[in-house]
Amino acid sequence: MTASDRMPDRTATGGHMLVQHRVVFSIGSNLGDRLDNIQEAVDALFDAPGLSFVAFSPVYETAPFAPPGESIPEQGDFLNIVLIADTRLPPENLLERVLNIETSMRRERVVRWGPRTLDIDIVTFGDITSDDPDLTLPHPRAHERAFVLVPWSDIEPDVLLPGHGRVGDLAEARQAEGGASACRRRNDLALQQPA
Repeated sequence: MTASDRMPDRTATGGHMLVQHRVVFSIGSNLGDRLDNIQEAVDALFDAPGLSFVAFSPVYETAPFAPPGESIPEQGDFLNIVLIADTRLPPENLLERVLNIETSMRRERVVRWGPRTLDIDIVTFGDITSDDPDLTLPHPRAHERAFVLVPWSDIEPDVLLPGHGRVGDLAEARQAEGGASACRRRNDLALQQPA
């Protein structure tokens, strides 16, 4: 059974029904101690209540990415993972947590597609779709990004990315394109599960 096959868990609390959703995060860093930055982000996501750890991918290394036609400033390669969790938090609350973590770890948004100490994206939030510019769900460029699809396919290859198909198939297609966008698995690097 895959994550998408599960029925949402509904728990009555204070007269309200809270639905549990499966959330997929993409986390990357290419400044400072990249692995330590990602570990700090994982730990910080679970420091406050509301998220239950499910799994994370192996660590991958990728060249900086920008959509076709966009320029990329000179910078080092990223380390990337995909993290999966369950939550009953609303998407807006989770986005606020993500932005607070990025800020606390000195994420600067000065140059578009520039280097980052930390980048956390909410890729999917259960089956919720949203065109809100602050949190578009599913992430509008996830289907283009090997650094999201390849790590994700290591843990949930059969899950469907709405509107685009099976994650494993999308990952294979992005890797087959090769070149600078290909992901390299770093078996020499590992993360610790959050406490």
